[in-house]
Amino acid sequence: MPIGIIIEKCTGCTLCIKVCPFDAIRIMDKKAVLDLDKCNLCGACVPACKFKAILLEKEEAKTKVNVSDYKGVWVFAEQKKGKVQPVAYELIAKARDLAATLGTEVAAVLLGDRLEEEIQELIWRGADKVYVVEKRELANFQDEPYTHILVELIKKYKPEIVLCGATSIGRSLISRVAVQIRAGLTADCTGLDIDPQKKILLQTRPAFGGNIMATIISPDYRPQMATVRHKVFAESVSDMKRKGKIIRENFDNALLASHTQLLDIIDEIEATVNMAEADIIVSGGRGMQAPENFKLIKDLAQVLGAAVGSSRAAVDSGWMPYSHQVGQTGRTVSPKIYIACGISGQIQHLVGMQSSKIIIAINKDPDAPIFKVANYGVVGDLFQILPLLTRKFQEVLKK
Repeated sequence: MPIGIIIEKCTGCTLCIKVCPFDAIRIMDKKAVLDLDKCNLCGACVPACKFKAILLEKEEAKTKVNVSDYKGVWVFAEQKKGKVQPVAYELIAKARDLAATLGTEVAAVLLGDRLEEEIQELIWRGADKVYVVEKRELANFQDEPYTHILVELIKKYKPEIVLCGATSIGRSLISRVAVQIRAGLTADCTGLDIDPQKKILLQTRPAFGGNIMATIISPDYRPQMATVRHKVFAESVSDMKRKGKIIRENFDNALLASHTQLLDIIDEIEATVNMAEADIIVSGGRGMQAPENFKLIKDLAQVLGAAVGSSRAAVDSGWMPYSHQVGQTGRTVSPKIYIACGISGQIQHLVGMQSSKIIIAINKDPDAPIFKVANYGVVGDLFQILPLLTRKFQEVLKK
């Protein structure tokens, strides 16, 4: 086994037990005994043992790559039904800042079918190069073909940085790519920068429920990879005078093989505005008390031309579908106006909406944390307030 106890050296001092985070060590007959089913090979026990009675043989580390061989900042341009998603344009805007600091180029990677207009738009939005793979089999996202092709592109062209949207597609794809090329990956970043001295990517993300911001680096391996949530950065502006290079690649059909088959794509029918693109969002939380009460939220949203959001508590209770969840484990939004109804304002929810331009909170608890971030607060019974607001907005907007 890769870890073991040297019985002759063990004194049963219990120091190793105190530092083991997995409760994998016991004392039996005054000697330490490992529970290999619990042991995670983290190695915390090795330096804690003053008698050098614990041996840990770790797998030989992978030879470090020659980082000087890797150049360029790449953005995976996610597309749905042949249309590049807005998160790609947000990432291109940030990629241009990073590339300017590094003195390198920005490239977009686009996989799909019949994408000519989208290719040109990527160049207008800031891509110096666009790597394109067009196949009928790539029209819709599937894990294995997309992973195989992106891995081959990375191996061939060696980008220094690869950015991807933290969408359902992006999260599924880029983690698989990172494993295959043995690169680090930082998920759900809210900030990206370049270290001025070391010229490496600084990847900032919330940690411990959003209570701290962690900055993560990957100095020894390439590419440096990160996913970023939609609406964290502003979109790049389209400039139809920009020129760029289009690089078309054609891979063997074996890379398109998949163990799964896509049968159909069923779009969720939105009664109101798409939350990702909304200027106004009306969200409900546990304070709505029952699923039928979300009609009050939807009525107000309809009058305002707004999207409907919800807290995780409402989603976990089955009152709203997950696609409407705002927060650390849901969507990050940045509308002009965010109306929080019956939402207490736990940090996990605030992470997903605190960059909204104006936050309006309605809650019967005057001490609710949501009021600390709100621009305007209404303390009262939302079941009385929401119908009044809806009627008032109807009257005003008719005029």
